[in-house]
Amino acid sequence: MTISATQQIVDEAITSRRSVRAYLPKLVARDDIERILEVAARSPSGSNTQPWKVYVLTGNRLQSLSDAILTAHNSEAQGGHKEEYNYYPVKWVTPYLERRRKVGWDLYALLGLGRENKAGMHAQHGRNYAFFNAPVGLIFTIDRVMEQGSWLDYGMFLQSIMVAARGRGLDTCPQAAFTQYHKIIAEQLQLPADEMLVCGMSLGYADLSKIENTLITERASIAEFAQFLE
Repeated sequence: MTISATQQIVDEAITSRRSVRAYLPKLVARDDIERILEVAARSPSGSNTQPWKVYVLTGNRLQSLSDAILTAHNSEAQGGHKEEYNYYPVKWVTPYLERRRKVGWDLYALLGLGRENKAGMHAQHGRNYAFFNAPVGLIFTIDRVMEQGSWLDYGMFLQSIMVAARGRGLDTCPQAAFTQYHKIIAEQLQLPADEMLVCGMSLGYADLSKIENTLITERASIAEFAQFLE
């Protein structure tokens, strides 16, 4: 099968996307951010509802949000913060539990963090809230009136952002970790009461010298998730 140049470009943009957890201090041009969002806005949505809302944070606003969340994350009272929705299943089953555990321990192994190093794992998790030092932090919200179908649409929008970023030599990390601190985010960004936090995302240029960015997660084979019916 012959693959065209266009196919190669698109495939590379998708397959080179990964969760990058360390960034260079190099700034991202405002024009690039705007174009990425313009491209992603062409994502499909039921009845063209376009349920996404995006807050783009840089400079002092990004630092202020990071500081506020990290203060809570490092507080003994951090247990008072809870997600508004279940991103993960309440009860884990095979094969999802094994996959989750593997990617976690693979990352910690690269960083030299053993299971007994709770402080180190806590600090690494806290790097989420500094957007892994990316120069751009994205916060995504949705109107509370929207239902499950709009959340499916939202996933396609997020993927489009990440692929469009790759087309510009940029990297991302989508982060459900922010959902625990939705109250702090709502206060910092002065979100309307009818908006609900979906997730956050780091955006910037990957620091390829950092070992955590060598992590390549495994993917199941087609035979494991697809059936061809004739």
